[in-house]
Amino acid sequence: MSAFWSAWVTVITLAVILGCTWLLLATRKSQPHQDTTEETLGHAFDGIEEYDNPLPKWWFQMFIGTVIFGLVYLVLYPGLGNFQGLLGWTSTNQWEEEIRHADEVYQPVFAKYAALPAEELLKPENAGGLKMGQRMFANNCSLCHGTAATGAHGFPNLTDNDWLYGGDAATIKTSIAEGRNGGMPPWGAVLGEEGVRDVANYVLSLSGAEADAVGAERGKGQFQALCTACHGADAKGLAVLGAPDLTDDVWLYGGSFEKVAHSIRNGRNGVMPAHKDLLSDDKIHLITAYVYSLSNK
Repeated sequence: MSAFWSAWVTVITLAVILGCTWLLLATRKSQPHQDTTEETLGHAFDGIEEYDNPLPKWWFQMFIGTVIFGLVYLVLYPGLGNFQGLLGWTSTNQWEEEIRHADEVYQPVFAKYAALPAEELLKPENAGGLKMGQRMFANNCSLCHGTAATGAHGFPNLTDNDWLYGGDAATIKTSIAEGRNGGMPPWGAVLGEEGVRDVANYVLSLSGAEADAVGAERGKGQFQALCTACHGADAKGLAVLGAPDLTDDVWLYGGSFEKVAHSIRNGRNGVMPAHKDLLSDDKIHLITAYVYSLSNK
């Protein structure tokens, strides 16, 4: 925060506290010294009149107590711009302390299951480890892949047997830990609009989808010249590149003609963030086992 905004927050905060204190004391001083009075405020409703009595002493003292508490709090904790407070407390430090405590308590439990291969965690006797992986998946992965891991537009379905980089446990663990960066270059400028539509028809024909046969025949040669380096001569994809199989009618960005043409024309860029710096290896192992279990019931 800049010095200006730090000063602004500090002044506004203290002004509000001191202003409320002044208002409280000023009105208290102007009120009668006796505890009650017969003087009213001059209005009534439904036979009820409001008397001009001072606040009860305990209520007034409670207000003063809140002012004192607020000032002490602002001295000890952050709240006045860039001033960090005498205790040096920060939400980040608090969070890190709680994470360290949780790691100390639960690390033996994670270590117990992390010592087992992911395939072993699918056995009924290790159901506890798989449930832990499911909860961590919900916390870290469901935003993109969905709570049921069935994916969404641009995010893979993890419950089927269609994998961009491979569906064995070791490859899944690498994907989670290291992340993935998938890129499909745009071919619109190279092919032209007619060429894009021809290649789209050919790609659709590979999976048996409805396509214009004449356009597909024209697009075949262009596909072989431009696309086989990634998708393979048989169009079944290359796991090493994360290039999808185009013959199975499973589509990451949609399988309609317009969506396939859009992918060819404009390209695609998919990013799976690395989690090795966010989660321990033991936690990644349990998430791996859970993801692996989704397609290996």
